Amino acid sequence: MLLRTHLAIGLAAALYFLPHITHKASFVPVVLIASSLPELGKMFSSKGIIKILRVLKSPQPLGGITRTYTVCILVSLALAFTYPFLAFPFFLGYSFNLFINAFTPDGITPFWPLKKKSTGRVSPGSTIDYTIFIIFLFFDVALFIKLFL
Repeated sequence: MLLRTHLAIGLAAALYFLPHITHKASFVPVVLIASSLPELGKMFSSKGIIKILRVLKSPQPLGGITRTYTVCILVSLALAFTYPFLAFPFFLGYSFNLFINAFTPDGITPFWPLKKKSTGRVSPGSTIDYTIFIIFLFFDVALFIKLFL
């Protein structure tokens, strides 16, 4: 999926949980940043858009390690022990990104270092990707209206 789709889904998840959160100021930004983190590997890949940083390229973005629940869980646990209020929004954003990426042809390796991949047929930039983006944009607007107006 495209980054905009991940951000729309992350924003919907953040707005849904926002009424139940005590640290509201940091919740939405952390969810949105975590929603985009697994996509950073693609930017550094050989197909990526950051040409200066080609040194970090690999056949599979960062060896595929950014697209695993293993990293999501380990970083969430580290945050839970150091900055507990950041653990849930990080886990929420990152895990939603991974869940959605599991439906793309690139897929994810759910539990690295195991080699089993989870793939699907929804291509980034396709009509289905765009439709999902529009649907979650409507959810975002509806949740925003419900919460703030």
